[in-house]
Amino acid sequence: MSVDAQTVRRIAHLARIAVSEEEVAPLQGELNAILAFVEQLGTVDVSGVEPMTSVTPMAMKKRADVVTDGERAADVVANAPETEDNYFLVPKVVE
Repeated sequence: MSVDAQTVRRIAHLARIAVSEEEVAPLQGELNAILAFVEQLGTVDVSGVEPMTSVTPMAMKKRADVVTDGERAADVVANAPETEDNYFLVPKVVE
């Protein structure tokens, strides 16, 4: 796959980058080099290689999946101007 000058201009337009006519040819070469490198990556044999989410092996920290009421209702409403039975009291706005 190769990129022509018109494609370079279109990419620049989509990226909202101002590209002068003198810059089109060097950018075309750079984009073609990038695409050639990506094509090389496609030829690498990765069979037998496990997918990874990080460069260092680590296990996710998990907590027990237990349903609770949060046990912090009093802390949550502590700074509210008005409360009743651990609920916020707000003024009525609809009649």
